[in-house]
Amino acid sequence: MAEAPRAYWKGQLRLSLVAVPVTLFAATRSRAALRLHQIHKPSGKRIRYEKVAAGVGPVDPDEIVRGFALDKENYVLIEPEELDEIRLESRDRIDLVQFVDHREIDPRYFDRPYYMAPQDDSAAEGFVVIREALRDAGKVGLGQMAMRGKEYLAAIKPCGRGLLLETLRYADEVRDTDQVFDDIPDLDIEGEMLELAQELIERKSKPFDADAFQDSYAEALRDLIERKRKGKAVVEAAEGDGRGGGQVIDLMEALRSSVTGGGKKGGGKKGSGKSASGSSASGKTSSGKSSSGKSSAAKSSSGGKAGSRTASRRKAS
Repeated sequence: MAEAPRAYWKGQLRLSLVAVPVTLFAATRSRAALRLHQIHKPSGKRIRYEKVAAGVGPVDPDEIVRGFALDKENYVLIEPEELDEIRLESRDRIDLVQFVDHREIDPRYFDRPYYMAPQDDSAAEGFVVIREALRDAGKVGLGQMAMRGKEYLAAIKPCGRGLLLETLRYADEVRDTDQVFDDIPDLDIEGEMLELAQELIERKSKPFDADAFQDSYAEALRDLIERKRKGKAVVEAAEGDGRGGGQVIDLMEALRSSVTGGGKKGGGKKGSGKSASGSSASGKTSSGKSSSGKSSAAKSSSGGKAGSRTASRRKAS
């Protein structure tokens, strides 16, 4: 029997003068991670760390305070009592102060999800009223809350029979894309390349199922540990185990090969009416006519002839 989730926070969800007692529960759980420790190989003893100060050596925990670095050598020291004075008290309510469409919130701002439920039966009516009002309006409620000395921005929306609260990052916590994307060149992509890529995407499109994806590294590590524990030989990964090589490939040829051969593997939609050489929904085929009126086969043939002529000229020279 699954262990009942523990309450993460209790308080009130307020919509103007309507206050509903609610409870938050963590919507995610940490996986049983396989932690690898540092070991002193000759002795088999685990490596431990001491808290030391440069030029002083090991120090007593009671002598440690926090500090803000002004530079490499100077710090502003802050006493625990001073931190306690400015620490936010855990407010016992979330005031819904604004409502937005869910798509207006950039996915980069979403941080951590929590389930929200009414505290008891007496709170159920007000809870359901807020839930259904949000659902009918297609809106997300925004508010702020304080937990464990920190203030959070939160978005609240319907989730099945309950509500989902997602903490949001503040604006200064999200990096500007210009710092990363500005150097990406603007390129004119050949129409046929896009058609082939779109066909591959369509073939592999199907509803999302989280259970279909497994952490293969964790499974391999667990298997390695178990085999070593039992004293069995460790099998090394064979060469060519799927780690990408550095060879330069022809993008168009790779797309064509994926559509005609490699694209058959994977989880595309069944009965989509497409095949490697059959018609797509637009009436175009991978081996038939493209938007330019030329066929992939014709292009391949002309490319082959050009290659032969080039080879002949090289021989002659």
